[in-house]
Amino acid sequence: MNRSDLHDYQRYCVDFIKSHPESMMILEMGLGKSVISLTAILDLMFDRFEVSKVLVIAPLRVANTVWPEEKEKWEHASFLKMSVLTGTRKERIEALAVNSDVYVINRENLSWLVELLESRKAPWPFDMVVIDELSSFKSRDSRRWQALRKVRGKISRMVGLTGTPAGNGLMDLWAETYLIDGGERLGPFLHRYRDLWFVPAAKNPFTGQVFSYAPRPGAEADIYRRIGDITVSMKSLDYLDMPECVSVKHVVEMSREERKVYDTMKEQMMLEVDGETIDAVNAAVLSGKLLQLASGAVYTDGGEVIRVHDRKLDMLEDLIEQANGQHVLIAYWFRHDRERIMQRLKERGLAPRELKSGQDIADWNAGKIPVGLISPASAGHGLNIQQGGHILIWFSMIWSLEKYMQTNARLWRQGQEEVVTIHHIVVKDSMDETVMKALEGKNMTQEALIEAVRYAGL
Repeated sequence: MNRSDLHDYQRYCVDFIKSHPESMMILEMGLGKSVISLTAILDLMFDRFEVSKVLVIAPLRVANTVWPEEKEKWEHASFLKMSVLTGTRKERIEALAVNSDVYVINRENLSWLVELLESRKAPWPFDMVVIDELSSFKSRDSRRWQALRKVRGKISRMVGLTGTPAGNGLMDLWAETYLIDGGERLGPFLHRYRDLWFVPAAKNPFTGQVFSYAPRPGAEADIYRRIGDITVSMKSLDYLDMPECVSVKHVVEMSREERKVYDTMKEQMMLEVDGETIDAVNAAVLSGKLLQLASGAVYTDGGEVIRVHDRKLDMLEDLIEQANGQHVLIAYWFRHDRERIMQRLKERGLAPRELKSGQDIADWNAGKIPVGLISPASAGHGLNIQQGGHILIWFSMIWSLEKYMQTNARLWRQGQEEVVTIHHIVVKDSMDETVMKALEGKNMTQEALIEAVRYAGL
């Protein structure tokens, strides 16, 4: 893909970043925040010569995969030299020494980077910083926030990327905005920001300690007005030709050992794991087994579940974090997918709930279920759940165009007031990619299924 493939709203955002040294891009997941940033970086660096080195701060897996993949995916962005500062201390130091244009670091290591440069008495080398998921800098007491504040005066261009900057309330905005504009719009001190726009909502009647604050009447509009000149949000882009539905693919990769298990099943139509036998008797069964393996687990001939990997669960966790409080609907196909998703999310302190009953659906539409699960087998026509959210994540791939489209249509339908983003978690070089290609080409025939497994001796 190249620059001509950018949407109008993406070009608008690129121009906004180039014309605003301080900018906050409030865009939903899947709308291309990474390629927008890379395009702006390219222009600022090689057309305007206003930027020499750029630091991108992102969640760990996003730093390791999304940014390098986006750079290679877009022809014009591939011109940029990129170095990823993750891994061991030795690996990070070696990556920092590489002569690159863009350096990507996970947010947990930001304080390490600042301290390293200080200990070496080295000048801060980055004149532009991009914060991927600005909402993760909402706490002024965090090490990452303190580290970035320390070098903020040495940075000439700041870009904050997020889907929801105030997912937990307006109080979050002060810390995030301060890193972008140095306190110019919402003030240099949190207590002044709080006193101006908030009142105590709950406090200890004996000690007077305040536990929470509520915004004063008109505070929200006033705060948004103050930061409006440096902010691009979906509302700002209403006049552009925005897509009603955006489809996004997130590729994950199995390890060498996990790949060996998958390839053995594909080539021999039989697999032995932990003393259990898994046998595929025909093309349809083999395709199903390979889809299970891609999702991370597989049923034995005796009905037991063998877990193979957690690659999709890791990506799912990242996507939910990036949603930052926005409600997410997860589509699964296999029962073991549902069980593993439930287990992982509960371990992370979330409360996932499957949409099965009328009460489940009513609660989802009322905004009472932050993370919902749905099976395409039950997502038939007439299921109205579009009021509860606009983010759908396909955890499992399915060989059914009808069920795929019906499930998407649960959110992408009349009455939906937001841009719907449909995310697909796809394992590289697996049956996932074959099914995804078939869905995109609307070729879900038996011949396509057989072709997908043809070199397995069928």
